[in-house]
Amino acid sequence: MRRDVRILLVGDEGVGKSTIVTSLIKESFVAHVQHVVPEVTIPPEVTPENVTTYIVDSGAGPQDRQHLESEIRKAHVICVVYSIDNPNSFDRIPTFWLPHFRQLGVNVPVILVGNKIDLRGGQVTNEALEDEIIPIMNEFKEVETCVECSAKMPLNVSEVFYFAQKAVLHPTAPLYDSRDHVLKPACVSALKRIFKLCDTNKDGLLDASELNEFQRKCFDAPLQLQELEGIKDMVREHAAEGVRDDGLTEAGFLYLHTIFIQRGRLETTWTVLRKFGYAEDLRLTEAFLSPRFDVPYDCSVELSPLGYQFFTDTFETFDKDQDGALKTAELEELFSTSPGNPWAGQNFPDTTLADDAGAVTLQGWLAQWSMTTLLDHKTTLAYLAYLGYPEEPRTGALITTRPRKVDRRKGKVTRNVFLCYVCGAAGSGKTSLLRAFAGKPFREVYEPTSKMVSVVNAVDIDGSEKYLVLQEFGSKYEAETLRNGKKTDLADVIIYVHDSSDTNSFSYISNLRQQYNLDNIPTLFVATKSDLDLAQQRHEVQPDVYCRRLSLQVPVAVSIRTGQTADVFHAICSIAMNPHAAIPGGVDRVMTAAERLRMYVTLTALLGGVSAGLVMLYRTLLRPGGTFPGWTTHWATWLMARREG
Repeated sequence: MRRDVRILLVGDEGVGKSTIVTSLIKESFVAHVQHVVPEVTIPPEVTPENVTTYIVDSGAGPQDRQHLESEIRKAHVICVVYSIDNPNSFDRIPTFWLPHFRQLGVNVPVILVGNKIDLRGGQVTNEALEDEIIPIMNEFKEVETCVECSAKMPLNVSEVFYFAQKAVLHPTAPLYDSRDHVLKPACVSALKRIFKLCDTNKDGLLDASELNEFQRKCFDAPLQLQELEGIKDMVREHAAEGVRDDGLTEAGFLYLHTIFIQRGRLETTWTVLRKFGYAEDLRLTEAFLSPRFDVPYDCSVELSPLGYQFFTDTFETFDKDQDGALKTAELEELFSTSPGNPWAGQNFPDTTLADDAGAVTLQGWLAQWSMTTLLDHKTTLAYLAYLGYPEEPRTGALITTRPRKVDRRKGKVTRNVFLCYVCGAAGSGKTSLLRAFAGKPFREVYEPTSKMVSVVNAVDIDGSEKYLVLQEFGSKYEAETLRNGKKTDLADVIIYVHDSSDTNSFSYISNLRQQYNLDNIPTLFVATKSDLDLAQQRHEVQPDVYCRRLSLQVPVAVSIRTGQTADVFHAICSIAMNPHAAIPGGVDRVMTAAERLRMYVTLTALLGGVSAGLVMLYRTLLRPGGTFPGWTTHWATWLMARREG
């Protein structure tokens, strides 16, 4: 909601614009006022809506035209003042003033203000207002309401500015069609979503406890029993389907807000909408969907116990048949308060555990959210909002982990979700490995990977459940990922997969490791298709020798076709938890160019320091009376000659 309101008063000469402003400020009638009153600023603490209010007067003469048009363009709301003793000033509202605003391209709320009702004894005539104003409101949707006042008595002067503030802060136009007297589609959609979120047991009704929780959330106060019964009685009287089984239906909920708006209580509906994150365009705000959540470098994001509990409760609520899995229809209902399934286009639910019918299980559901939070925590934050996470701040559903470098230095990993990159030549069996991890059947027909694929599952490590995310890039994105140091820093483990039956498969891995600096990542080699004949690899050394030179375990042999995975996923997770044991090293490993450069610089500096020290020692010992062993003298002479020559 905006924190300031700019109110402009316009109208024909002599209708009392300046007098209305003066009467508001002085709280009494001032007989003689200047032609145009200077701009007035009212501080927020003295306004009902707690906003800074600027009140701008204007003239209607030819000399005022340029200034008037400038102020019309800056106004948040325009009060068109007419005098009840001057019918022409009223007639010019639909014939001049309202068309003039449109001609300037201005589309802001308009309040019609009838001044000088003291001339008819201070009486407000509602019938006359309806007969005269309704046709104008039907033609010009920007007209919010009409207020009659007297600057002389004074009467209803503060109401003029109250309604002007309301027109800006709680506008009618986004919510209500004044011509057809119905809620607008966007408003109906937003209120239906709010109803679904408040219907916590998903029975299609808001019972007493749910209505009380709704009232507490929006207005910080519970409903009294008498108020609750009064609401239901009113809805029963006017909306046949509004109450069922002593609970408020969706139709009844919409009827209530229609009545609020028709009776001028727009602030009630707007308070509800804003509490659930809606802006004036009836879209959820970016600030609501993406609250600030800083993630330090080298840290990852996981669900907190509160986050896991929320997603567990959500699963159980929408598992209507209580079979322990969410079918397509149940998922559609679950995501009905959001833009849709966040994993559409990602082969979900093949990315996680599902039952034989393809319905995602609770374990698969929690694993999928664990992976989403690790890879893109902003999506998780947004969906916590879409799905109605009950507590604020919503960021309490997430936690940031300790930096990986700190974990490795302390030798104790505190994280529960790990990311593993899976690399290897096309056809080496990477996709089959991922499918096996997600509990999916083996596919006989080979399909090359064209886009990044991620799967997740839980792994039991010494009685503690960890989530492991395996990520395959495909040849198109593999190089792009591995050359990006920021991306490789995110990996807890890297797996190099080669086809043990293909003589050329291992060379791809070797070339990959030489091309990119990946020796800082804990590593595991996997040899697939062990059910086929073992082929001699066309490489200077065979895979087992290659791994020993890196001080790593020899490749783990697996056969996805026959289901012989040798507990490779447990091994991957164990490496993630004990990274030091799997960092490539050993005296025979090939140094990268960067490492060779660092070693050269270090040795050069070291030798330079030693040389300088020996030269100083030589000069000291050559002083009269000094002694020097013969072999040391030769070395010192050589070093000094090298230094000075």
